[in-house]
Amino acid sequence: MKKLTTKKRSRTNWGEIDSLKDSEIDFSDIPEQGKAFFKRAVLRLPEPKTAVTIRLDRQVLNWFKAKGPGYQTRINALLRAYMDAHKS
Repeated sequence: MKKLTTKKRSRTNWGEIDSLKDSEIDFSDIPEQGKAFFKRAVLRLPEPKTAVTIRLDRQVLNWFKAKGPGYQTRINALLRAYMDAHKS
């Protein structure tokens, strides 16, 4: 198993979760899926990302970085939204 690299501490009491029996878990918000669901289900894996070098204004990059971890994902989402809006 990979070592977790997150810097944020989980506020979940994992010891309590691990000690629960299956019969004690509330599944009421997760309806059971029948055979019909799985007949229609399609496995869609995300496309792998491509590493690129891009030149950005320092102020732009610093602004995205100041928003915290995940700045590259946010830049990608912004570029995707622009691409989707300008498809012909």
